[in-house]
Amino acid sequence: MKQKRNVCKDSPEFLPMSLEAGNDRGWQEFDVIIVTGDAYVDHPGFGTSIIARVLEDEGYRVGIIAQPSWENTDDFKKLGRPRLFFAISAGNTDSMVSNYKPSKRLRHEDAYSPGNKTGLRPNRATIVYSNRLKESFPDVPQIIGGIEASLRRFAQYDYWSDKVRQSILADSPADMIVYGMGELQIVEIADILDKGGSISDVRDIDGTVWKMDIRSWREKHDEMLIDSIEIPSYTEISKDKELYAKAFRIIYQEQDHTCGKRLIQPHPKTVIIQNKPMRPLTCKELDHVYELPYTRQAHPSYKDVIPALDMVKFSINTHRGCFGSCSFCAITLHQGRIISSRSIDSIIREAEGFKDVKGFKGTINGLGGPSANMYGMYCKKWEKKGTCREKSCIYPEICPSLDTSHKKLIDLMQMLRGTDGISRIFVGYGVRYDLALMDEEYMEELCAHHVSGQLKVAPEHYCDHVTDTMNKPSREVFEIFERKFNEINRRLGKDQYLVPFLMSGHPGCTLKDMIETAEYLRDTGRYTKQVQDFTPTPMTVSTCMFHTGMDPFSRKKIYVAKSQKDKNIQRAMLHYKEASNYNLVYEGLKRANRLDLIGNSWNCLIGRKKGVKRQR
Repeated sequence: MKQKRNVCKDSPEFLPMSLEAGNDRGWQEFDVIIVTGDAYVDHPGFGTSIIARVLEDEGYRVGIIAQPSWENTDDFKKLGRPRLFFAISAGNTDSMVSNYKPSKRLRHEDAYSPGNKTGLRPNRATIVYSNRLKESFPDVPQIIGGIEASLRRFAQYDYWSDKVRQSILADSPADMIVYGMGELQIVEIADILDKGGSISDVRDIDGTVWKMDIRSWREKHDEMLIDSIEIPSYTEISKDKELYAKAFRIIYQEQDHTCGKRLIQPHPKTVIIQNKPMRPLTCKELDHVYELPYTRQAHPSYKDVIPALDMVKFSINTHRGCFGSCSFCAITLHQGRIISSRSIDSIIREAEGFKDVKGFKGTINGLGGPSANMYGMYCKKWEKKGTCREKSCIYPEICPSLDTSHKKLIDLMQMLRGTDGISRIFVGYGVRYDLALMDEEYMEELCAHHVSGQLKVAPEHYCDHVTDTMNKPSREVFEIFERKFNEINRRLGKDQYLVPFLMSGHPGCTLKDMIETAEYLRDTGRYTKQVQDFTPTPMTVSTCMFHTGMDPFSRKKIYVAKSQKDKNIQRAMLHYKEASNYNLVYEGLKRANRLDLIGNSWNCLIGRKKGVKRQR
């Protein structure tokens, strides 16, 4: 049975990564062993550490196997057999995103590995780890979770293989998926198994996915469909893009813990059953999770720096959830749209604790959640009715039922500024500028105290019909925000700038749109280095559009630049000044019959090739 262990918050310890470290605590075995594709960093910005600390806080003995070598089973056996189960995660990102660029070429850096080193996690890490553990301990239950498992819980389009893959639970020998934010689920599973229950009996926990054999499914078909929805099967959606879009639409609309239904998707050899989402943590629960005794350091066994830790080491997570519902973002189907916020007192306590952490110099370099300025926001409908199925909270207009006041956030920022040991608090990114425009006092506070000189914002595109497909504010809204930002800074006598982030190759974006955007950058002086090519990651609206060529909600056809050449040309248009992009920009302008933009006059994007006369 588990034993509640008194944890000293004044001198937190790392969780064991070896049998010897476990023995030092007087443990003869581990209750739960977590296997992760990231290096072990004991920080609340890393999902593995949160789950480990939550289980530890419940009295379970937790061990960590970080970035195991997968060529054989040696690393998977080094902590022995856990008493309850293995918990498996690919890490903070999908392993294919970690390993490959949008061009499908291998990345040369991995921020979640020591020294930025690549090659320390396999492709499709969750499946690989699950198979190795099955070889090593065939009778030990496996629970998979994290971004990779959560967003591949149903059959999904996979950009890297350019095909529809089965649910990750059908492709691996794992027993269950914990999807979304998993603290409540993982403790409930551990408690059931700790009391002698069998993993095969764990079927009713919200926020989990399990599987049923085909024979049992046929026998219980009618019973299973009570209060459930059967979505198109893997076989159907892998052949029919309209059915793929239909399945996605149902999954999206049922992503609600209040009114969402159980979803069932048959596969050739198994049936995948998703229980409705787990409820968000309460304020008190969220406070407790983020005040567990994290060291906020990388494990001392690492000699090289973990770059991802440097980015977030002295940042504070104030809330979870995002009602922005950007099409290319998976937060809606992972954390959900409902905002769950911590108390100001809890956040202050976390900030006060920074002074005891090695390397802290008084600066908090990040304050927020998935967005920087949704802290404390609330809709009166959420508690009883959940989120609206057919309506976005803030697009194309901000819903009048939504409380968009920034008062709680302003109070938080003002109190943090008065905290002993805190000299500066920067909000460098994540500001949802359409919301910020609703509260001038917030913008004043932001500009006066919380911008380090540059504020990163993400208009993503400057063509309105493209931002429509992204579920993002129009260009006009961005321009209004920019004018307001500059006006406030002039009044304050501050020299501060916006750094816009843009995206190329998103569904709905044509070559004509990219040329129009390049001309807009030329005319407005908004040329930026911050450009990314759209990557179709699992379980986003945009990925559904990319694969099917249609909007899954309106069913309208959407143009998609699918070939790598077309995507490269679109991206090059945003960096038309780069000499290395000349040929791509030239080809794009020629394709679009816009040779008038090639030459030496003020409005040309590039010069003429030698020996080629300008065509009129």
